[in-house]
Amino acid sequence: MRTILFILQKEFLQIFRNRMMLPIIFVMPVIQLLILANAATYEIKTIRTCIVDMDQSPSSRELVSKFKGSSFYRIVGYSFSYEKAEQDIEKGAADLIIQIPPDFEKDLVNEKEAAVSLVVNAINGSAASLVNAYTLAIVRDFNMNLVTEMTHRKVKQPIGIEYSYWFNPELNYQTYMVPGILVMLVTLVAFFLSGMNVVREKEIGTIEQINVTPIQKYQFIAGKLVPFWIIAMFELAFGLVIAKIFFNIPIVGSVGLVFGVAAIFLVAVLALGLIISTVSDTMQQSMFLTWFFMVVFILMSGLFTAVDSMPEWARAINVINPIAYFIEIIRMVMLKGSGLKNIFHQLVALIIYAFAALSVAVWRYKKVA
Repeated sequence: MRTILFILQKEFLQIFRNRMMLPIIFVMPVIQLLILANAATYEIKTIRTCIVDMDQSPSSRELVSKFKGSSFYRIVGYSFSYEKAEQDIEKGAADLIIQIPPDFEKDLVNEKEAAVSLVVNAINGSAASLVNAYTLAIVRDFNMNLVTEMTHRKVKQPIGIEYSYWFNPELNYQTYMVPGILVMLVTLVAFFLSGMNVVREKEIGTIEQINVTPIQKYQFIAGKLVPFWIIAMFELAFGLVIAKIFFNIPIVGSVGLVFGVAAIFLVAVLALGLIISTVSDTMQQSMFLTWFFMVVFILMSGLFTAVDSMPEWARAINVINPIAYFIEIIRMVMLKGSGLKNIFHQLVALIIYAFAALSVAVWRYKKVA
């Protein structure tokens, strides 16, 4: 134990002497959390809209006013030419064209029906679906008002619907994203630093000196991993404080449970980084390998897209993704107040993962005395 403490002391001194590493560990994750929490969102807050009103009647102006009164729509152009509005979409200056045909009001009065054309930029399919849904809802509301005016009686919906949003009643996307982003940042710190740790000893030539010392393999590995485990746990605590202060993210469940799961998760991530470090000969190789696995893990973790929406083969591969387990757990505990029995299967998977990764890391490290 005394030997491990000396190695820990040496590692911490080496970390804090490196002026470049300190900002990476303590400053960059905070800045990234503050930026990504506001930038990483699928919410549609601004729909740039072109109006092609070929009727210019009170009814068409009333329909346009419905969109102007919505905070989601920003009218970027009025035109009598559909081709001009289409050019705005092609240039990326507009997301939606609302085309009101000639005789719109005349058809409403005489034929009791009229057509409105909606053209949506569908390069981003999910965003286009939301834009279409928002727009149809406004047109439907306008339509209901017209029916009420024409029939002189209020149209009642046959089925009354009451909405109840659990765990995120304000539908705040930051509440959903911040816990996942926090997991990603903690993983980045632990994964990259552990991935470069042993290989750095190889590059500067000190690994041979360590190998000829009477230090045992487990002592060396513990001394290499524990400092970054402590730093990552500190990052998690600091990130939770920032999430609460700046974004008012609720923490419904047990904070102790979050840190308990994080402790197991970080063992798995640090062991993976150590495996990469042992198979790499240079820091450049280690960084490329770490970045490769990190990108795959993040994109398949459920941070940005739901795991259930992935194809079956992707979900099967995702079984070996530790980030996916921790993101699911931290969201369940923080937002839903889930307890140990609710996250039991994910926790068991993480424990097995951590044990397997650590075993491979110990096996891969060859200490030649």
